[in-house]
Parts: sequence; structure tokens; C-alpha cells
Amino acid sequence: MVVPVVRRFAGAVALVLLVAGCSSGGGPVAPPEGCPAAGPAALACEIRAGDAVVHDPAASPEALADAGRRTQDAYQDLGDHPEWDAAVIAAVGPGLGGQTQHAVTAYRALTSLNGGPSALLPAWRVVDPLPAGQLRGYYDAAQHRFGIPWTVLAAVNLVETRMGRVVGLSSAGAQGPMQFMPATWAAYGLGGDVWNPRDSIMGAANYLAANGGASAGGLDRALRRYNNDVRYVRAVREYAAMMVADPRAFIGLRAWPVVYRTVAGDVPLPTGYASARRIPVAEWLATHPVTPGSR
Repeated sequence: MVVPVVRRFAGAVALVLLVAGCSSGGGPVAPPEGCPAAGPAALACEIRAGDAVVHDPAASPEALADAGRRTQDAYQDLGDHPEWDAAVIAAVGPGLGGQTQHAVTAYRALTSLNGGPSALLPAWRVVDPLPAGQLRGYYDAAQHRFGIPWTVLAAVNLVETRMGRVVGLSSAGAQGPMQFMPATWAAYGLGGDVWNPRDSIMGAANYLAANGGASAGGLDRALRRYNNDVRYVRAVREYAAMMVADPRAFIGLRAWPVVYRTVAGDVPLPTGYASARRIPVAEWLATHPVTPGSR
């Protein structure tokens, strides 16, 4: 059985990797020009601004990273305030309103799936994900070979390790960007390297297809085999739906960084974070304080 790194979210698993709402860990950040400082109108403005950057073919990597962080933060804030749903969805407009609904539904599903916050940060490394074109090529190749939609593979990769940003074992010992248990990888990994992104994505497609995921009506059952919880299936399906509705949404989702939910609050784990042991949160924060606006 495949066991994902994330089980998470309003507290996030025993691991507590947030799927919606994190930061690159910089200093205080002002809202985009013209956006209110707080409330539903602020979230709608942040979501619209982030979407505009994602759809700008000239956007720099730095701009995409900032837009991804801001948008993810906005989705988490909205996920924690369901009373704002109607106002925010109306304010962002019909198309983007659908994307917003998918994102917050996934966030809430994953939040309910996980336990409380952790007192320890994980024994992980956090790295930059592969370039978007390279990842998309791997998803497309796996879809062509096994019939599993690329959007589903990308969504699983997002939920499991934030599209490869997290390098480490799950609490159950699952490995690689798509989080396989060793015995499952031996059966479905096609002789590849579980830590290799291409091999891991291909193995996940093989596993899902072998469990009926490429057949009509079989995908949900296959995802349940990947993680036996309907909330996990819902989250994967919602993130996949974002990319079905707008393939460019993949660029925005890939830009979402890593945050860990702890007893001291949400702690950003930026690229370069590396620890061979679990670290007490207070020990980390003593040298890496989380400043206002850097959630």
C-alpha cells in the first residue's frame, strides 16, 4: 500500500505538511497594490493577482514563486473561514470562483484527515521542484502508457511531496516523490529508482492502473488503494479538477512552497531546509524566527 507523506492539514499529519497555505519565509509582505489589508475582499484580490501572474507567460520565476505563496496563503485563510466563501467566490468571478472552490474543498478535506500539530519538525530535505515542463512531460508520458490522467498524477505528487519539494520518509516509511512503501514499489516500480521523479511518477501510474484507475468509474477506487480515505480521494480529485479546468493552474500549484504545522504555529520550510533528525520546534525558531507576513 502506498502511504503518503501528507495526511494533514489543519494540523497536518503526524507530519503536518500543509497543502494550502505556506510561505517562502521572507520578511513582512504587503498586499498587492490596491488590495485591502484583510478580510474577504483581501483574499479575493490576492487570488486574482496570483492568477494574473500564473497566466503571464513573461512572469519571472521569482514572481511565480511569490504568486504561488500568496495564492496558497489566501486559499488557506479562506479554508479556515467558510463564512467568507460566498463573498470571495463572487468577488473573483465565475471561472476563478470554481478554482477557488476546488482549492478550499481540497484544503478542508486534508485538514480533517490529519491529527493535531507537531512539537517536532521533520527529518527531511526541502529542494526546488523540477522545472514545470519536465514534470509535465513525465506526467504526460505516464498518462500515455497507463491511461491515468496527467492531472491526477500531478495532484497526487502535490499532496504527497509538494511535487517533489519534500525529500524524506513518511512516518510509515514511504519513499520517493510519490511515496511508496518498499514492498509496493517492488511490485509496481517497474525496476526503477523510487527516488527518481520520472520512475516514481511512472510507478504511481502503473499502480493506479493496475487497481482499475484507467477504467470508467475506477479511479476513485484506485485512489482509495493509494490512501484508504475518502478525504484523500476528494483532495486529489479537487486539485486535479483545477488543472482540468485550466491546465495553466499546474504552474501555480507547482509554485506552492512547504510549511509545517506545529504547536508554535505554521513554520515555513524553505528550499535548503535539511535535517537528519526531528528538531524541536523551539530549537529551530530560536535561529529561524517566523516574521509577520512570512507564514
